[in-house]
Amino acid sequence: MGIPHTTNQLEQTKLNIKPKIGLLIIGIILIGANLRAPLTSVGPLVASIRDSLGISNTLAGTITTVPLLAFAFLSPFAPKLARRFGMEFMLFISLILLTIGIAIRSFGGTETLFVGTILIGLSIAIGNVLLPSLIKHNFAQNIGMMTGIYAVSMNLCGAIGSGISIPISSLPGLGWAGALGCWGILSLLTIFIWLPQLLNSRKPIKYRKTAPKVESINLWRSKLAWNVTLFMGFQSFIFYTVITWMPEILEQKGLNTYDAGWMLSLMQLAVLPITFLVPIIAGRLQDHRLLVVIPAVLLIGGLFGILYGSTLLIPLWIIMVGIGVGFVFSLAMMFFSLRTQSTNEAAELSGMAQSFGYLLSAVGPVLFGGLHDITHSWKIPLLMLVLISVLTFIAGMGAGKNQYVTSKKSSNVKEL
Repeated sequence: MGIPHTTNQLEQTKLNIKPKIGLLIIGIILIGANLRAPLTSVGPLVASIRDSLGISNTLAGTITTVPLLAFAFLSPFAPKLARRFGMEFMLFISLILLTIGIAIRSFGGTETLFVGTILIGLSIAIGNVLLPSLIKHNFAQNIGMMTGIYAVSMNLCGAIGSGISIPISSLPGLGWAGALGCWGILSLLTIFIWLPQLLNSRKPIKYRKTAPKVESINLWRSKLAWNVTLFMGFQSFIFYTVITWMPEILEQKGLNTYDAGWMLSLMQLAVLPITFLVPIIAGRLQDHRLLVVIPAVLLIGGLFGILYGSTLLIPLWIIMVGIGVGFVFSLAMMFFSLRTQSTNEAAELSGMAQSFGYLLSAVGPVLFGGLHDITHSWKIPLLMLVLISVLTFIAGMGAGKNQYVTSKKSSNVKEL
């Protein structure tokens, strides 16, 4: 009689697990949706914000740079906070911080704009670092699939954010502040969806160790870790520069404000299939250097097209740049898992790459705007992005090697 009872308990346990996994997946998707939209929605509104507040192009560029500096500051500490308080709890705190930041940013003043943006950057930094590690911990057999799912969610909402900013800002009584504030609804919804993860949360994750040395390893001395970091950083340099300044570049090429904003959305929509497929493909490969060639060609070709190509082909150039950036981003996210041997290492590498990487990328929007102020042309700034694309390729060739950041062994060695 005891055996059937045990069997029934096991079946009931399985039934209970499925809804929990389903809620976890929905939560991951929604958190991913919050990681870009609050930032990409700023790009099409930069001119309106600049004119409304009376600030320079260089200072306007810092609206995008400030959250990147916040990423760089907090990213190294996110894994340590997760070990101390638990991943689920830290992601919950980040969502609360994000909602508060969006509200403050929407007050409409210069000071509140930057204070809110700092809070937004700190909150997104936690999600950026912890989500890849959370996926590695909970979906070890489906890392590629889950990485692709949350990357699609992130890019889809990022694209929507760029496209609807101008239309929403045109509604009576909203303006740029109201257009940026509407994203608080999404973050508030995500808070409630994530609550079950707190009610059913585990104790703070005790990461598995491969060896005593792994826990104290200094990734900053790993050449492979540096290649992953620079690969991530150069990609972010290009992406955040493009979402900040591309609408204004396209307006000077003859597009109206609405079309320029939707071109930015097109860039991010074009990348959706890529961000889903690349992690799956990368998860089945051991050496990824061949994959690095594809985005390099697309980025360089797209940027030269914007600079010298026909205005009629602008959608094509924008799509090429979008696919190139998305391709690199997806690979970088996968490298956090594929180039590490444990959940702890994945979090540490993610923290390192997103700390130094975003510090590097923070220079992009300001430098791009500054070069335009000096030269009164977009030629030199765009050629700078071509150079960064070449550096991305070089770093990617190093990051694509079949190795671990803490070992010279090939990455087909099983996690201990």
